[in-house]
Amino acid sequence: MVPERSRARLAVTAVVVVVLGLATTALGGVVGDLVGGALYAVLVTVLLAIALPRLRAVVVGGVAFAVCVVVELLQLAGVAVALADAAPTLGSVVRLVLGSTFWAPDLAAYAVGAAAGSGVVRLVSPRAATTPRPAGPRPTPRPPA
Repeated sequence: MVPERSRARLAVTAVVVVVLGLATTALGGVVGDLVGGALYAVLVTVLLAIALPRLRAVVVGGVAFAVCVVVELLQLAGVAVALADAAPTLGSVVRLVLGSTFWAPDLAAYAVGAAAGSGVVRLVSPRAATTPRPAGPRPTPRPPA
């Protein structure tokens, strides 16, 4: 299991990623959109690592990529905008989290971001990078017959 100290480091990392993501709006254009998409996937990866501490970093990255693809498909289907319109007081937050417009290049940005997010999780929380070993003594290897 990921120690509480690692979870705290992951939480701080998530805050840093959010700040960086909000700062990408200053970049504007295609570059800003792609960097923002990649940072979105990094954030999803880090948040999943906090929520699912027993999963290896690479698995968390894969799940994060899948979540990002689903969010993008919700945009394509118009569900994201419908959710934002259904909750007028939270509409701007829903748009910020789910987006509003499908853009196929975001899928590539999510792949890059999820891979980078896996690396971030491994750096910030090294125990998340490996599967915990079962308790007890290790089996003694048998000599060849």
